This record gives sequence, structure tokens and C-alpha cells, in this order.
Amino acid sequence: MRRYLRIVVLCLACGFCSLLYAFSQLAVSLEEGAGGSGGKPQAGVASWIAGGGRGAAKGADGADTSAHPSRWDRYSLKIQPVERMHLAVVACGERLEETITMLKSAIIFSIKPLQFHIFAEDQLHDSFKGILDSWSFLQTFNYSLHPITFPSENALEWKKLFKPCASQRLFLPLILKEVDSLLYVDTDILFLRPVDDIWSLLKKFNSTQIAAMAPEHEEPRIGWYNRFARHPYYGKTGVNSGVMLMNMTRMRRKYFKNDMTTVRLRWGDILMPLLKKYKLNITWGDQDLLNIIFFHNPESLFVFPCQWNYRPDHCIYGSNCQEAEEEGIFILHGNRGVYHDDKQPAFRAIYEALRNCSFEGDHIHSLLKPLELELQKTVHTYCGKIYKIFIKQLTKSIQDRYNRPPKER
Repeated sequence: MRRYLRIVVLCLACGFCSLLYAFSQLAVSLEEGAGGSGGKPQAGVASWIAGGGRGAAKGADGADTSAHPSRWDRYSLKIQPVERMHLAVVACGERLEETITMLKSAIIFSIKPLQFHIFAEDQLHDSFKGILDSWSFLQTFNYSLHPITFPSENALEWKKLFKPCASQRLFLPLILKEVDSLLYVDTDILFLRPVDDIWSLLKKFNSTQIAAMAPEHEEPRIGWYNRFARHPYYGKTGVNSGVMLMNMTRMRRKYFKNDMTTVRLRWGDILMPLLKKYKLNITWGDQDLLNIIFFHNPESLFVFPCQWNYRPDHCIYGSNCQEAEEEGIFILHGNRGVYHDDKQPAFRAIYEALRNCSFEGDHIHSLLKPLELELQKTVHTYCGKIYKIFIKQLTKSIQDRYNRPPKER
């Protein structure tokens, strides 16, 4: 009998505890309902978007959490922060217009919000600020302006390496210490598809890879590194650093193998010794140093196809980027100054179309037909003969981004 009484008492106790738990959960749900489930959290997330295009950020993830910290903390586990794609560029001299056109091409097609890190000479800062602030109505990007800075003890050597300011990119992991991942691009880059797509390649890195670049050449017979380099370089033809995707957290942590000492060195410790050893043997400055580093650490590099960094070398002597022939050009790299002369009119036509384009959807959509007509005038050049690869991906990007109803974008 006592045994049955104990079982009954135990069941009653369990039932009472279950009721208490049910009432507590009901109270929590009612409290959240009164707070407007998602109302405040959405406002917190949207606060960064509302400030898009402003120079000053509003905290680590762009959200202003100072007004109601306790309420934000309550919902922080339920609402994911807005993921921003970080894009860096270094602009000096006469590169203002080129850089602005590159930033415009990034904004036009990208889906997730962008964070621009612009490293520029002091005299360019006001111009950048004036233009980018005038785009604030877009509410899709944020930006920060940085001065050109090098380690003080060797600043002059770094400034004179290759082109003015070019080697600044080597120090981005050390300057942008709070940034986990970053896409660096030269000023003469044009995005023909969303930045989101190259940003997604970060997820394809294996556990040892810290950065991604495209080969310098596809055809060894016209390759520069394999024919002329007087220093180590990555792979068969080297890599081009005009488009460089970086997991900077891994870069800062890694100890790199090198040919200067048996001791592995961190990123901040390896750059100056490399420059001192090879400065008489390098032609392309910081790009050559990157090739040397990844020659000794090949497991650390993810190599993406040439369509992500398509340059005149891919068509100037005949088409040699098969991926671009099949799917079109994803990112156009107008090195050799081809946006500003008549040597490669196909490249210049793309540049001028995007430079003159406004942010209105109708205007963006309407640029395709006149652009194709302009490209048809370039068929007397090797690049012009394959002009359709210049607009294949561009057409798809415009259709995907601007042909869908607003709710589906």
C-alpha cells in the first residue's frame, strides 16, 4: 500500500512541476507578444541599413545598441545580425573616377549590404566623401575612409615599391584588425555579377587556405612569371593580386614557411625581410611578394578561375580563358590603362557604360542594348571578336536583379 501511495505522490509532484513550466512559458510568450515579436529586433537590425552610405559606423555590426541595451540583449539570440561584405580598395593619384565606378558596379548588383574600406591620399578624401554621401539614399552600403599608412621605420621603401600606394594592400590584415574577411580589389575592377558570389567562395576554403586569387596567365607561352621572373612564384604562371579574397583572421594567426629562416614567421614579421631579400629582383612589387609567400605556402591559397579576374591578357592575343567563354566574365580587370585609351575598346565600352549609369532600375536595364551596339564596333580587335562574353554575365545579373518583382528581390 505504501508503495502505491509513493507512486501517487510522485505523479502528483511531476504533474505540478509540468503545470508550473507551462505557465512560465505562457507568460514569456505573452511578454514577447506585448513587445511586438520581431518589432524591436527588426528596428535594431534596420538601424544599420538606415545609416547606409554614411561614413561613420554604428558599432561592430552597424547596429545602434546604446538606446535600449537590455531590450537588445533580450532578442540578440533570436535575430541574426546583418552580414556585411567587406570590400577594400587603395586609391592614389588620378584614380578617383575609376574607384567610384568600381564601387558603383559593386552596389548595382550586390544583394547583401556592403562595407567599403577606402584607403586614399588625403587630398582625395573630401571628393570620396562628397560622392558617397550623395548615394546615401540607397541604404545598401557603409564606408570608412583611411589614410595611406606604412610601418614608420620603412615607410619610404614601401611607398616607392612598384606604384605609389600599391603595397598598402599587404598591410590590410594588420590595419583592419577587427575585420574577419575581406575582398581587396584594384581600382580598375568592374563587377559584372554580385559581390555576394565571390564572397561565397570563402565558404569553399579548406582548413589551411587563407586567401584566394586567380592565375596570372592561362597560357604559359605568354606568361610573364614563367618566362622572366627572378624570384619564386606560385604554380606554373604565378597569381594576380588585383582581386584577392582574404580570411584575415587566419592570415594574422598563421606562421608562414619562408626561405630566410627555418623559423616560421607571422604576416607582420615576414613582409620586410622578404622585401630586403628580393627588392632587386621583383618587378611587380607587392604582387611579387605575395607570389613568393604562396610559393612557400601553396596549401594556403585557393585559386579561382580567370573569369573572376578577366584582363586584357586573356584576349589580347586570342581568347585563352575557357571559363569566361562558357559562362561570361564575372569580374573585369582593366589593367594596362585600357579603360582610358583606344587599345582595347571592348574594355573601355564596359567601363563607360557603368561610369555613366545611374542607380535607377530602368536606366540600368536600358544600358544593355546601346552597350551591345558599342561592343559590335570593336570586332576588329581580338577582344572585340568575342564581345558577347563581356555582356553574357552582365545581362544575367541585370535580369536577376532588376527584372523580378520588388518582393522577390
